Order: sequence, then C-alpha cells, then structure tokens
Amino acid sequence: MPTASTAAHLQRIFQIQRTAYLQEILPDQKRRADRLGRLSRLIERHGRQIGAAISADFGHRSPHETRMAEILPVIGAIQYAKRHLGAWMQPRRLRTAVPFRPAQNRLIRQPLGVVGIVAPWSFPLLLCAGPAVGALAAGNRVMIKPSELTPNFAALFGDLVAADFSEDELAVVDGAEDLARAFVDLPFDHLLFTGSSRVGRPVAQAAARNLTPLTLELGGKSPAIVDASANIAKVALRLAHGKLLNAGQNCLAPDYALVPRGLEDDLVEALRTAIGRLYPRLVGNPDYTSIISDRHFARLEALLDDAREKGATVIAVNPGRETVDPSRRKFLPTLVLGATGEMRLMQEEIFGPILPILVFDDLTDVVAGLGQCDRPLALYWFGEDAEQRERVLSGTMSGGVTINDCLWHAVQENAPFGGVGASGTGVCHGEYGFRTFSKEKAVFLQARRSGVRLLYPPYGVLFRLVMAVLRRLV
Repeated sequence: MPTASTAAHLQRIFQIQRTAYLQEILPDQKRRADRLGRLSRLIERHGRQIGAAISADFGHRSPHETRMAEILPVIGAIQYAKRHLGAWMQPRRLRTAVPFRPAQNRLIRQPLGVVGIVAPWSFPLLLCAGPAVGALAAGNRVMIKPSELTPNFAALFGDLVAADFSEDELAVVDGAEDLARAFVDLPFDHLLFTGSSRVGRPVAQAAARNLTPLTLELGGKSPAIVDASANIAKVALRLAHGKLLNAGQNCLAPDYALVPRGLEDDLVEALRTAIGRLYPRLVGNPDYTSIISDRHFARLEALLDDAREKGATVIAVNPGRETVDPSRRKFLPTLVLGATGEMRLMQEEIFGPILPILVFDDLTDVVAGLGQCDRPLALYWFGEDAEQRERVLSGTMSGGVTINDCLWHAVQENAPFGGVGASGTGVCHGEYGFRTFSKEKAVFLQARRSGVRLLYPPYGVLFRLVMAVLRRLV
C-alpha cells in the first residue's frame, strides 16, 4: 500500500492541475504551441545529459541509439504537432440527416483535463515525452511517472521539466512501486500506461475503479515471417538490426522468426554475418547496449537454460570471440533452433537479444497458428511475393505491420500506433494521439425554423403522415 505522504503528494499535484484546467478549459493554439516548444527546447538543450543519464541507468547505452530512437522521434513528433495543431483544433462541420435540415451538426475537440502517463524503462524519454506531446497538443495538463528502473533519467527529467514548466502544466513524479500504485489510483481524465501485460492488468483494474479512460501500450510476441521469395542476406541484416536495437529490450522487437523449412540454416548463417557486420565486437562495443539489470540478465539466461533442457539448439553469436563479463550485462546475441511451445522462450515476451527461429511448411498453417495466439503489437513480413504478403496482411491481426523491415511503422507520425487485445488498447501519434486525449463533442445547432415541431404531441393523423415520410427518408 502507498504511504499517506506519497498519496498526499500526488493528490496535491493532481488538484493543482485539475484547478488550472478548470480555470482554462480550452487553451488557445498559442498556449499549446508554447508548451510544445518548451518541451522541444528542453530536450534539444539537454540531449547529451539525457543520453548520459539513460546510459548510467542501463550500465551502458549507446548515445547514438538514444539520439536516434528517443530524442529525434520526440522532436519530430513535436514539430509535426505544431505544424498541424491549428487544423486539429478546428471545429468540424458534420452532415445533417435530411429530416433535421436546415439544422447543423458540428464536432468540437476539447481537452479532457488531467492526463496521467506511466512510462517503462526500455525507452524512458520516448515513452515519457512521446505521449505527452499528444496530451499537451490537445490542451491537457499532464503528470508523468517514469520507471523506477531508470532513476538517473527520472531525476534529471524531473528537474528539467520543473525548471521549464509550472507544476500545473506538466509535472514529473519520481518514486518506487508504492508511488506507482498511488499514481494509477488517481482519478485522471485519461491514463496511458506503457509496459508489460503482467503490470497492465492491475493498472487497468485501478483505472476501472475510477472509470478512467485508458490507453494501454503493451507488447507480446511479435513474429517475423520470412517468405521463400525473400532475399535472405537482406532479411538477416534488417532482422538483426530490429532485434538488437537496445539489445532487444524493445516491445516492438521481433520476438521470433518463422522461415520455410530448408532455409533455417541459411538464415542462421546470414544472421551470424549480419550481426558481425553490425557489431564486430560486443562486450567492449559502445554501440551495443547492456541489459537493464542483473535480474533481467538472469531471466534471459534462465530462458536459454530452459530451452536447452527441453531439446533446443542454442547458438550464441560472438563475432569478436570476447570473454563475457556478466557484471557488464552485455548479453550475447543468441539464435535458438528447435524451440517448442512448452519452452518459456515461446510463452513469454523475450525482451532481450534472443531470437528463436521456427520452420514452417505451409503459410496457411502460419496464419492459422497466429490466429490462435495473443495478438502481437507488431508483425513483420519479408518477401517479394505480393500474393503471399496479402494473405498474411488480410489473415492476421496485430497492432501494426512493417513489410521488409522492422520497427519503422511505429515512427510514422501520420499513422496510428497502438496494440490490439493482449498487446494493448487505444492509439497515439500525430492526430490520433491528439484525438485520444480530446473529447470529440457533438453539437447539434437547431435552425430558427424547424420541422421537428411536427413530431410534438398531441399525436394524430399529421404525426402519422410525418412518420411515414421519415421512414422513407432514413
């Protein structure tokens, strides 16, 4: 249970933001653009500090990876939002059904109020600031709870936000699990949680107690399907990059690969080559990220031990033939052949640089099998056969898809991003995020002269005639 002081601290900030929202329910475009601009400048000015703090939390994280996968996407999202903000805020005129003309229908978008964001440790800046872009653009007040596994980043980001934003606009609250539990218990006007499905369930239950609208960005076992028509060397390079970004600690990373029987050895050799090209050495390589904690490192080792014991072939890829020092938490990229459904490796989201390679004989079986699984956050398909590609696209369900590569569908600001079923609910990015954090309110504007008076009582012959006419019109 959260302590009384923790709950009181959060409640104080929440009330400050709720009061500020009620005093300015509909901030104008200039106010919203100013808040977005301050967030952008904060990140640009302190990008190196942010990268260093994240690296310290991981044990080591490439600053280039942080810039590419976190800083640049957030800055891009802010610039996109500022460019389109005026259009997003405009009331929309909607078609009015014939019986009610000349009345008018309009749609206006209003901020919901106070938005809560719970971020994970995998991409701490991106998953704190990214959703905040949509929430601020929509005119909301925002409270952010970073992960307790990234304390250096959380402290720095909290200080930077406090220096550039008043507490009633944007606030970062830092603390351990007791604070997280108290945070999701607040009666937010919208709550966005990014993390595992295991934690997402109690978060959803907490939100339900307050009837809080909820966006869940979870994950799952995202498959990569390799068609017989694919160029294996090209597939391997793109698959290796998608899997090893952030050392696989990425909810969008391909969780396992499916390849036609007879091509599995070719894919293994191509992946060995691709990994060596991307990371000629691993343990001492500044481009290769460490696993976030000793506990997560031990979990990955346990997954491999379980797979070995149950008959799988485990292939560690070590291009530089380095000695592995577990204290540095650099986990070798590992390929697994012969994985089966009873192995933990195929039951849990891996969240590390381990790639099971499964074989199939018929694509129909793959599509049918995926239909029996939890719906993943992402699906990847590699190949040149358009007919087979369409079979996969039309026959499977996932949060999003990238064809002939990995990850990139998730950084398109003009496209929605979000899971489905066990991989999440709700969407964000661009206008979709703006709409998530807005109330789209329908407004019916009655005309000065209106025929609906013919529907008033007392009901008689005229009423029946009018109803007969309406029946033909609708």
